[in-house]
Amino acid sequence: MRNHSPLLSDSAHVAEVLELACAEAVRFLEGVETRPANNDWTASVAHQLPVHGLGAQATFERFRQTFSAGVTGSAGPRYFGFVTGGNTPAAIMGDWLTAAYDQNACDTSSAVAAQIEAEAIEMLRTLFGLPAVFAGRFVSGATMSNFVGLAIGRQWWGERLGVDIARSGIFGLPQLVVLSGAPHSSIYKSLSMLGLGRDNLTPVATLPGREAVDIQALEAALVALAGRPCIVVANAGVVNTVDFDDIAAVAVLKRKYDFYLHVDAAFGGFAACSPGYQHLLAGWEEADSITVDAHKWLNVPYDSAMQFTRCVDLQLKVFQNSGAAYLGTPNSADAFHLTPETSRRLRALPAWFTLMAYGADGYRQIVESNCACAALLGERIAASTGFELLAPVRMNVVTFTLREPASAVRG
Repeated sequence: MRNHSPLLSDSAHVAEVLELACAEAVRFLEGVETRPANNDWTASVAHQLPVHGLGAQATFERFRQTFSAGVTGSAGPRYFGFVTGGNTPAAIMGDWLTAAYDQNACDTSSAVAAQIEAEAIEMLRTLFGLPAVFAGRFVSGATMSNFVGLAIGRQWWGERLGVDIARSGIFGLPQLVVLSGAPHSSIYKSLSMLGLGRDNLTPVATLPGREAVDIQALEAALVALAGRPCIVVANAGVVNTVDFDDIAAVAVLKRKYDFYLHVDAAFGGFAACSPGYQHLLAGWEEADSITVDAHKWLNVPYDSAMQFTRCVDLQLKVFQNSGAAYLGTPNSADAFHLTPETSRRLRALPAWFTLMAYGADGYRQIVESNCACAALLGERIAASTGFELLAPVRMNVVTFTLREPASAVRG
């Protein structure tokens, strides 16, 4: 038996171990603007599980030599692969402390974790200008937030038919119709996971040359249902062109027809931060559930998003974690009764740090400066001879392609 324990040694020298990580993080962040945004790096070494551990410091050196060069600069300003954010300094602080504190933010037994999440959600609700009727929770990303919103909608639909789907399932029920103009792929994925089926989303026509739903076409689809309840997914910031459905007009239809309204505002929700873009979200306060991503414009580390709803009673029916005495009576205070996870990382802490550090004005500046850069790029592309702008620059996405040479067009 070995007398030396790497774990005991590392625990006795935790400061030195973390200093290595800190130095590497600083090195990365200071060079992120010049680091390749993507690369074709492949591992040259296949590591085997050691019988006797190397210890943290030797492991760090092994990692640095093998993998460090392959880490991309996707957190920096030169990455255009997805609609993604970086990390604010305050968010990194919060994330490091999240790992160090290692709180299971699943229920109110961790009182400080529950308080941090409640405060962060309230700050976000205020930032977005949503009414107090909306409650919220942190989840892993926009896909899971859409999943939660649609799960609540499925429960709402079942109750319209006199069935508690959370208890009895969807067996024997008629098809649930889901209507949307240009839904994100995560909507289809959520329908698959919910047992509703990807093919049961009914696409609604969009306006000519746009990705915003045609309100007349949406109303025609609702009329065709002849009073049957359904789910409508409105899109606030379509990923390709950042087009927005006319949510106010959808809300007017909601008063005439029986449907559950889910708004996918994964990054478009941050339009609420700026007086210049708030109008794009007019009417979203009448939604039943809302998705907003956090690892985009909030600029906190992966993975993080928020889900908001006015239907917490239905959310509790869907996600209650009952059947074990130690979990207590299902209630709307404990997160494991409201979200898919039981064990939950304290995702709220990085959000709390960055919201407190930079405030509403800081996020207004982040959104507006990002959009100004996109607008400038759009102007230059529109004026160029080599590129063609494919859609108006509405916020932070510029959609363009190579322009065909005139000779090719003539030919």
